[in-house]
Amino acid sequence: MNSEANVVSEAVVRVERPATGGGVGRLEDGRVVFVRHSLPGELVRVAITENTANFSRGDAIEVLEPSTDRVTPPCEYARPGACGGCDLQHATASAQTAWKLSLVREHLRRIAGVEMELEISPVPGVAKGSRTRLRCAVNEDGQLCLRGARSHDLVAIQSCWIADPVFAPAFQASWDGAEEVELRAIGDGEPFAVVRRDTHRGSMIELCSLRGEPLEPSTQSRVSVGGHYFSVSPRSFWQSHSAAPQVLLDTVLAFARVGEGDHVVDLFSGVGLFAVPLAKAVGPRGRVTAVESSPYAVRDARQNGDGLRQLKVREWTVSPRAINDAVGKGDIVVLDPPRSGLARGVAEALLRRAPQRLVYVSCDPATFARDLKTLQSGGFSLSKLSVFDLFPMTEHVELVGLLDIRA
Repeated sequence: MNSEANVVSEAVVRVERPATGGGVGRLEDGRVVFVRHSLPGELVRVAITENTANFSRGDAIEVLEPSTDRVTPPCEYARPGACGGCDLQHATASAQTAWKLSLVREHLRRIAGVEMELEISPVPGVAKGSRTRLRCAVNEDGQLCLRGARSHDLVAIQSCWIADPVFAPAFQASWDGAEEVELRAIGDGEPFAVVRRDTHRGSMIELCSLRGEPLEPSTQSRVSVGGHYFSVSPRSFWQSHSAAPQVLLDTVLAFARVGEGDHVVDLFSGVGLFAVPLAKAVGPRGRVTAVESSPYAVRDARQNGDGLRQLKVREWTVSPRAINDAVGKGDIVVLDPPRSGLARGVAEALLRRAPQRLVYVSCDPATFARDLKTLQSGGFSLSKLSVFDLFPMTEHVELVGLLDIRA
């Protein structure tokens, strides 16, 4: 856990605006400081925890002049020196929305040169208990822990406000000997834990109940989205917010506008959340190629698409070579890369293959804007952009952008 030993110095700062990693203020010497647990307009006492040549980072340990948007965080761990996960619990819902939109607009303007009217679309349900996956570290006492902000410090927790309440037994259990425990409450069936233990023979994964009892290795999650049941194995990716799969699927289908006989390529296709409904939409005369590097997700996708002869699932890394093999002129491409965005050369390869339309799903506005800049330079334009608050109580958002080839 963070302690006073981490504090380099203290300063009183007026917070000017939102930024990635905290509100922005300036120290007496003019250097920028990013202040977690602050809000624009506030005067705060900051514990400086990191200095670089160009900026500093710190926590607001005392609020001298609070914003009218400040509220008491609902979670006891959402404070300086504790959990680094929910970094906006001290803000009203409207202030959180304004913060997120400010970051998206700034990244688009500064990186991609795009300015457009945006709003955050509401999602079903409430923030509390909306997270269906929670990855925890384990301390030497066998307790589940989250990490402090920008550190490896472990913060033992007895509950998580944002996570599904069915996880409660896991916080009372002992996970002695485990390195990491991911709690999963995806879809139907009993929730379970994916436990990683490091042994002299390497990393070992086992499945357990939320009380730590061993489960069958064949345990899977099954979840209904858009009228289709998806099997999700314990090592396959699935969106963490309970509403995310349906919200994103609906938006992707609306943006992709596929019809009978279309050719579609789904990059970073996971277990087939988009690929399976797209294959149904193109019909037997169409074709959907799903490209995914995880062997676990590939196996799930093939199971989820069983019977759809127009769907081909390829176990490939998304690379320029894979683009050359999978994408043809006039195709429709859906891509949902990790937070790091597209690997070097992938955007350029897409441009060379000349698809007619791209639907880009992203959880990081900065890397989305970086890739958008490249794609725009090759003839695409951003026609639509939807922003969803699928990471409540944090500064993060999910984006779905529609890029059409310019006439």
